[in-house]
Amino acid sequence: QMQLVESGGGLVQAGGSLKLSCTVSGRTFPAGIMAWFRQSPGKEREFVAAIHWSGSTTRYADSVKGRYTISRDSAKKTVYLQMNSLKPEDTAVYYCAAGLPRLTPNYYSTNTYDYWGRGTQVTVSS
Repeated sequence: QMQLVESGGGLVQAGGSLKLSCTVSGRTFPAGIMAWFRQSPGKEREFVAAIHWSGSTTRYADSVKGRYTISRDSAKKTVYLQMNSLKPEDTAVYYCAAGLPRLTPNYYSTNTYDYWGRGTQVTVSS
């Protein structure tokens, strides 16, 4: 089993920054992938960013490219999401997710991920 705990959410003004953390406990899979998704009221959960645990591959949603950066610290078993130039439309609950190793993972699909955190709220005021 794997447990994921997010932290770092909060209230920020438009144009500001936040850094989310996701700490992994239990089994870890160096060949697996980690991701951030978000969900706002009345909308489906959407892909934000993903990283292969090796750090070799990253993926971003078009809506956050150039503003968000995903990274990981293997020694700390932690994945980060640095969010800059935040907009009100970034407001959502942000979820950390972990996927078991796959030959050709679809980074963008929720179906790829086997473990989920409980989420952390990010609110961007205008």
